[in-house]
Amino acid sequence: MSVNNVRNIYCVGWNYRLHAQELGNTVPESPIIFTKPTHALVEMTGQEIPFPADQGSLHYEAELVLVIGKAYRPGIRVDELVDRMALGLDMTLRDKQNEVKKQGRPWLSCKGFLRSALITKTLPFPGIDNLGKTEFVLQKNNQEVQRGNASLMVFAPQTLVDYIGSRYGLDAGDLIFTGTPVGVGPVNHGDHLALYWGEKQLGECTVQLG
Repeated sequence: MSVNNVRNIYCVGWNYRLHAQELGNTVPESPIIFTKPTHALVEMTGQEIPFPADQGSLHYEAELVLVIGKAYRPGIRVDELVDRMALGLDMTLRDKQNEVKKQGRPWLSCKGFLRSALITKTLPFPGIDNLGKTEFVLQKNNQEVQRGNASLMVFAPQTLVDYIGSRYGLDAGDLIFTGTPVGVGPVNHGDHLALYWGEKQLGECTVQLG
């Protein structure tokens, strides 16, 4: 997958119970979906990545990312629709998010800014029955800060693809950031972030605030 070939970036909010609770939110009764522009997408290849330093606290949110391989149709199974997977970081301007939530405004300013959707290299999708057998981990400065497992999602991958596909459409080149587990937190200038699928590192980068 090339980031230049990505069509739509769908993101799922509050899809892990403990994460919803840590932000003081109720667990949703149906999926909360928002999008990011394709200009937000950057592959994590070990480089320094610049982020805004003048818009409040910047937080990491590690996520499992589904890579859609064909057009959605009613009744299609996840194993048919998804051909690859990756890990990602939904970078969030947390102060700005709290502000727009109070005002009832869209999340674009806090979720869709440049380089706010970081993604690792992809792996073949292991199949829905095997997805929960491996955990994903985010390390910040060589210390584990988040650990997630697809089996703990509030809305399972099949529910997500049916919900998104039937309402907004899904086709080859689309991505779904499936939500973040508990443990989100701030990043500072010079922080090193690395994402692991089991013991395998899939991507890393260094935060540059400026």
